[in-house]
Amino acid sequence: MRGMNRKESMASKLHVLGVAIAGAALAACVREGETRYGDNDLAPAYMLSGYACCNLHYEGDWISDSNYAELPYLPAGTPIKVKSISGYRVYVDVEGRPMRMGLDYGRVQETTEQWVRKVVVTEDPKPKIASYPPSVREAIRSSRLMKGMTKEQVVLSVGYPQTDENPRLDVPFWRYWRSSFAPYSVHWSNSRVEKIDADTDTLSFIIYTGR
Repeated sequence: MRGMNRKESMASKLHVLGVAIAGAALAACVREGETRYGDNDLAPAYMLSGYACCNLHYEGDWISDSNYAELPYLPAGTPIKVKSISGYRVYVDVEGRPMRMGLDYGRVQETTEQWVRKVVVTEDPKPKIASYPPSVREAIRSSRLMKGMTKEQVVLSVGYPQTDENPRLDVPFWRYWRSSFAPYSVHWSNSRVEKIDADTDTLSFIIYTGR
């Protein structure tokens, strides 16, 4: 009986040790998740449901971080559900329509998870847009810009600039693209649009004139 009791005791100790190891591994996974997905929201980005942060331009089923202004766009506040993430690609559902979105350019400056959390937000921006003056609302609705807009209003209208060219937003100007051949720059004074630099055709396309 003593031999049997020693075996049972050893088995019990091994079981406790196994539980402890599993617990430590689980804790490590949680810590890894916190590092990867941020301190404010521990849910994986692929479980995110929310709204388009801003007007998101697309080509076919593809939404790029380039956000070329000449392309059609999903209006700010469009419901988006993130289904899965694979590398630099994010698979989403947009009001029942399967689409893809991801990083073509800013891969060094931010992770796919960071980018998707930036462009798919949990708070619907439409009530905020409705609080702006009529001219600003119309500029955002048409994905155009006008002098005097705030940085928040510019992001709502034309999205975030590419992070490979704009790693920081606290700078004198942001660089955007109408197309892959037509850049434009938004210059700031006291956090409002002071001027927009571009070729003549791009300026006539991107500036809201009220028509």
